[in-house]
Amino acid sequence: MGSITLNQITKSFGAKQVIPPLDLTINDGEFVVFVGPSGCGKSTLLRLIAGLEDVSSGQIMIDGADATAAAPAKRGLAMVFQSYALYPHMSVRKNIAFPMKMAKMAQSAIDEKVTNAARVLNLTDYLDSRPGQLSGGQRQRVAIGRAIVREPSAFLFDEPLSNLDAALRVNMRAEISDLHRQLATTMVYVTHDQVEAMTMADKIVVLHDGLIEQVGAPLELYETPRNRFVAGFIGSPRMNFVEGAEAAKHDCHSIGIRPEHLQISTESGDWQGKVGLAEHLGSDTFLRVQTDHGEMTVRAIGEVGVGYGDTVFLTPDPEKIHRFDAAGLRIQ
Repeated sequence: MGSITLNQITKSFGAKQVIPPLDLTINDGEFVVFVGPSGCGKSTLLRLIAGLEDVSSGQIMIDGADATAAAPAKRGLAMVFQSYALYPHMSVRKNIAFPMKMAKMAQSAIDEKVTNAARVLNLTDYLDSRPGQLSGGQRQRVAIGRAIVREPSAFLFDEPLSNLDAALRVNMRAEISDLHRQLATTMVYVTHDQVEAMTMADKIVVLHDGLIEQVGAPLELYETPRNRFVAGFIGSPRMNFVEGAEAAKHDCHSIGIRPEHLQISTESGDWQGKVGLAEHLGSDTFLRVQTDHGEMTVRAIGEVGVGYGDTVFLTPDPEKIHRFDAAGLRIQ
């Protein structure tokens, strides 16, 4: 079991409240991602769950039991940090075995658990290597292995891929997702990268200034963001927004249209503009177009034969326009 429930949790540092009263339920076996910009409170919230920070008020329930005042080691959780936190003088085998050694587990049981974890994480050939001989991705897998052998009710990941290069990040995303399916254990994952959130999560929690802006499945947040903040944060490149007379035509304060929902033409369309930055990536073309409504980002499939300074016309897909009121809330 690995359910986690937060009831009216708050956190303050001195006079500054960084987490206002917050409720959240994480179901057993879910892969939940906390996402938001730097300073939104996502890592603080994870540390409150782990017991590495004391709550200012409220209650944390783990598997139905009150864990608010429980020591981190008593919560049945395992945390994987951004920094790996490996012992450089120990082999991979000894790093993975370390928490079991501290718990005075029998050596035969330790050996079995290390072997199983190494097999799951493709580390069998590296058990006698030291961390300094491994790549960043391998070191992160060792840190995950050390968490696996504890057989926690939930794994907590604090931006574990931030130190990896782009290619390794993609590979490790897939490996952690596969691991979740194999173990069927609750995972709570913190990242500022909304692409990681969209590709890995069963459920995304979008945070902003300590507040939960929206909770839902990735496509739910993409297709029906509840406010302008979520609409602008989820999706890459970010959503375009238009206010003023154009929005008034749609009976709202502002409209939003995603870059992939703008049709581009050199002949005619709703909005005329000039191309600024053009990024030709082969599979996609990203254009920044200066219009009377401000700069628009356009995403087109494949190669588009326009470049800097060219005049183009943009037409939004009418079925994909998002409407928001003056408070930034979605209008159904």
